[in-house]
Amino acid sequence: MTTTSSYSASGVYSVSIAQMFPSFTGSARPRRQVNLSGRNNNPFAALPGSRPSSSPQSTQNALVLAQQERLLRQQERERPPAATRIQKTWRGHRERKEAKRCWRREWDYKERWDPEKFPAAQGQSSWQAVSASTPYTSEEECLSSLRLLIQFASPRDEEDMQRLYYFALRYIRSIPAQSSSCPPDVRIHLLLRLAKLSLAALSSRQTKQLPSFVVDSLLALLRHLVATIPEQLASYSNLFYRTLAGIVMERQNKNLEFVKTIIIGLLKSNTSRTLLVYEAFACEFLTIAELPVIFGSLGDFVRATKYEALASALSQLLSPSSQIDILHLKSRESLLWLLAYFIYFRRGAYSEKHRTTELPDAEYVNIVSRLISFLADDIGARIDATGDASVAVSISTSSERTAKSLPSFVRSEISTLINQENVSSLLANIDVVPILGTGTTGTPNEASAVASYALTLLRAFPRRGDEIRMWLYRGSTLRQAQPARAGANMPAIKFFYRATSRTSIFEKISKDPHETVSMLRPDKVRSQANKSPLPMTAESRDQQWRVILLFLELYTFVLKVMDDEEFLSGSSESDDQWSCTRQSALPLDQVKELTIFLKNLAFSMHWNTAEIAGIEATEAKTSLAEYFGGSKTGQPEKGQDESPAKFAEMSVAGVSGMTLGYMKGMVTGVLRMVYERDSRRKFMPKNHWLMTKYFEMDRFIAAVVAEEEEKHKIEQSYEADSEFKNDDQDEDTDGDEHYLIGTQHTQHIRNAARLRRQQQKASRKKYLQSVTPRLEILQNMPFFIPFATRVQIFRQFVALDQIRRRGTSDPDEWRFALMNSLAPAAINSYRAKVRRENIFDDAYAQFYDLGEGLKEPIQIRFVDKFDTVEEGIDGGGVTKEFLTSITNEAFGASNGLEALFIESDQHLLYPNPVSIEERKVTLQQAIVDERSSDWKENIRDLLRRYEFLGRIIGKCLYEGILVDIHFAPFFLLKWALTGGSGSPGKDSGYRANLNDLRDLDEGLYQGLLQLKNYNGNVEDVFSLNFAVTDTIRISPTETKSITRELCNKGASISVTNENRPVYIAYIAKHRLQAQPYEQTSAFLKGLGTIISPSWLSMFNQSELQTLVGGASTDINVSDLRANTQYGGIYAIGDDGIEHPSVQMFWKVMESLDDADRKKVLKFVTSTPRAPLLGFGNLNPRFSIRDSGSDQTRLPSTSTCVNLLKLPVYRDEKVLKERLLYSVNSGAGFNLS
Repeated sequence: MTTTSSYSASGVYSVSIAQMFPSFTGSARPRRQVNLSGRNNNPFAALPGSRPSSSPQSTQNALVLAQQERLLRQQERERPPAATRIQKTWRGHRERKEAKRCWRREWDYKERWDPEKFPAAQGQSSWQAVSASTPYTSEEECLSSLRLLIQFASPRDEEDMQRLYYFALRYIRSIPAQSSSCPPDVRIHLLLRLAKLSLAALSSRQTKQLPSFVVDSLLALLRHLVATIPEQLASYSNLFYRTLAGIVMERQNKNLEFVKTIIIGLLKSNTSRTLLVYEAFACEFLTIAELPVIFGSLGDFVRATKYEALASALSQLLSPSSQIDILHLKSRESLLWLLAYFIYFRRGAYSEKHRTTELPDAEYVNIVSRLISFLADDIGARIDATGDASVAVSISTSSERTAKSLPSFVRSEISTLINQENVSSLLANIDVVPILGTGTTGTPNEASAVASYALTLLRAFPRRGDEIRMWLYRGSTLRQAQPARAGANMPAIKFFYRATSRTSIFEKISKDPHETVSMLRPDKVRSQANKSPLPMTAESRDQQWRVILLFLELYTFVLKVMDDEEFLSGSSESDDQWSCTRQSALPLDQVKELTIFLKNLAFSMHWNTAEIAGIEATEAKTSLAEYFGGSKTGQPEKGQDESPAKFAEMSVAGVSGMTLGYMKGMVTGVLRMVYERDSRRKFMPKNHWLMTKYFEMDRFIAAVVAEEEEKHKIEQSYEADSEFKNDDQDEDTDGDEHYLIGTQHTQHIRNAARLRRQQQKASRKKYLQSVTPRLEILQNMPFFIPFATRVQIFRQFVALDQIRRRGTSDPDEWRFALMNSLAPAAINSYRAKVRRENIFDDAYAQFYDLGEGLKEPIQIRFVDKFDTVEEGIDGGGVTKEFLTSITNEAFGASNGLEALFIESDQHLLYPNPVSIEERKVTLQQAIVDERSSDWKENIRDLLRRYEFLGRIIGKCLYEGILVDIHFAPFFLLKWALTGGSGSPGKDSGYRANLNDLRDLDEGLYQGLLQLKNYNGNVEDVFSLNFAVTDTIRISPTETKSITRELCNKGASISVTNENRPVYIAYIAKHRLQAQPYEQTSAFLKGLGTIISPSWLSMFNQSELQTLVGGASTDINVSDLRANTQYGGIYAIGDDGIEHPSVQMFWKVMESLDDADRKKVLKFVTSTPRAPLLGFGNLNPRFSIRDSGSDQTRLPSTSTCVNLLKLPVYRDEKVLKERLLYSVNSGAGFNLS
């Protein structure tokens, strides 16, 4: 038997037991020993001669031991001083306790007080046993007893409180006998200590529950002290009013009138510390809820209060330099009551002075604006709420609080702020002389205070925003700087523009758009990025921004109701007979200055989105799921609190709700509105709107395409995240909240979850804006880039989308790949057989279900009424014929009673605004129940037809096929604003205005102009109210009228000289936006399915019309000739020489005027306009081939392939005559 040996670590040969003993059945593996003691088991490790280990672990252990030893030594050093301090503290407490016991015994001896007669354990009976039969005989006796009492009495000791009660009884009875001379300083000090002790006793009543008669005595004592030492008591005014507020809120004291006299007593004192008293009164007492209910009336408080002192105190409390942060110390509910009381007190103060008008003073405006700004979210959510907040959901953000209705008193007082006279007169107290003379806006903060006040009103009352804007826009300030016209009024628009143009922000940004970053970026982030001191303080910057923002709010409103003639009249000398709107028109040189400022501001807000919003580069390194959904571990890391969602809630200029996103939309909106006017009637210099100097134009197209690819990848990552899949359904479910099944608690939870998803969606949008600045500029301010460049970008986007979807841009390759795929039958869904006389219905039935698949190449076969297929292979030409035919039929002048589109007076197409009502009338005549599924399906079918028609137009744009259709500019404007507004498929980005009504209804436009410019009383002449009548057809010869209210109870509101701008705005919004909303939304939804809304937003209305129908410029014959293909005997040979007949054709084309050239082009291609980038982009190419040599034969065409069949003419005169005859007679339109 052989054994296997091995050499162990100890240097000893070992032999396997299994080899030595073959019959061994146990385990030869040694048992593992685990040392849990932490001690080193090596017996040689502790020997003196042992060698220390140099491993990293042993080094670390030595370091830890050294630190522990150092900590122990430090504790040993600190232990004796700590023991000394503890002993000192205890000895001091013991000595003070003993001293108070001695003083208490001395006081008891002097007052003959026996504690055993009034045991605290007996409760209220012991208090009732306390009585004071004799007053103090002298002031010295009283002060001696008081000196001892204040030394030992504690509010936490009930026996001490009984002693205080006893002293109060004796003191009150001694008041008439005491001297009334001015007390010395010692007496004042003792009485002040007595007041503090009494207030402390009343403040602790919740734990000790003082009897009511004791509270009455202490209150009587306080009333005397208020009359005796009012100035000194002011130092304890916060404790004073806090204590009395607690008594009032608990209503323990039945005699509240007595409490009222004490409260008023300190207010009436006229001392050097009156401001402190009023600060405490406002902070501690005027934050109590339901004071009118508690006291029955606030009249006595109003009469006793000095309004100027109260306003000064509140102004001090709300100033940034105040030591008391009342906005955060008090609850939002308390601040709402404070706001309501202040409004009430001011109105009472004015009525007491018998003033005929209540012009808001600057201090009042400043106070109300600060409070409303802080409470804007609460007021806006609760002013019209009727619900109860008894069922609430605990959620993370303050904006998600469940809204409950405001108390009636608070609602009524806050509602008085929305008063025409008050809002219109805001500017009356501001002097314009300093503006014209020194460049400042009135006294410091005046214009800013007015702006802040108006902005907060707009944020707090969003439903009445147009009314507030109108009232303020109709306000004016005296233009005292022009003595020749003393008393003339300066319109609010011009006043605020002048104030805006004089700000340093306006000046800096107008010179350099990059200054926007320093003017808007949060102080915290800016100080980290730039340590250099700023020349402008945060308060000064906020004041300037408020003025600018209010001007933009007002200018947006004025542009909605100002027609082009009024807009261009700003450079003329003002006339007193002009309407308020015309007087508000800015001179064109000021409009130019304004647009330069807005261009630079808007450019920087979009280009530097990440820098302004504070999105740091380090945040972009995290995954998208972590970026928008929180960290994977569920615990955010330190320093990650500055997420995009937080920055999105940051307010601009200290105005609540005025976020960067809101400001960006407003700036962009005003800029686009001015640009649209310039597009209609040029008043700006050439290339004024371009900002190409800020871009590298040679690489701009490639950079934009790269951003589009990046955006697509990010959106795909969102779609892959299950948390974000249902985001798009949030808007669709908003209207169905009342159909939710479950309790109110369940509905709150679902609403909160939807709100969180919306916030995450906003954060994702914010991130996309930061990584795609060029796309953002193209979508929101496309006029910064030349039109030709944008067209090239559009075609690049389409080509990229085709390759992304198909893998190739060649239709035949895509069809071949699809037929050889796993689902070859799918190719049949892209084929259709349509009848020429019913092309739209057949296409709708076969292609609607394709949805986005309509982007792919389709194949069409035309059949006649006998279902016989026309000969021909669709290589693209038949598709063009199909698209042009379906648009001609669908956009025809009439389609029975249900015309999907109708023409304006200028023969421009727009969705039929009453098509849904007409369909309902048809269903009613067919006796279809409105609650039945058939009724709903019919309405949905109509909207699906609009959606399909939008897809057809999108298909034409996608394939580059021009169609001869002219849409109304206001309808095209909705296409352009869809992508920029960020809400695909909806026309929410469109702002209805008076000028767009001209393209809809010239008669209505002229009538509204007469109403707007009428100098007399419009009620007597026009007799209008806020209701509108819509007319629908119920048969070819009969119509029906439907009256709708433009606002709540609009039928009972008459149109007056004051509210007519709002009426005009409402009419424009109803006719242009509200009435055709469903039809327009369905069309834009279909259009957005084929063409991304962000692509459409790169063009204005006239440019979109050019995309659809081609350029309206003169026909360039040379360009057409250079991009023409020839066939048959006309094909060009190797010599490169054209056929003589072809040469004659081009010679004839050169001799024709532009009108005849367009007729020839329409004869061949079915559209009279050239492609946007020249005939090289015509699809299919313009082609000419021979059609025989018969000299009497007319030229014919195949418009589906843009083919001209030209006989071989030998005479130029004959060619021209035959060509014009065919063009003007419409002959030759057939399919080869």
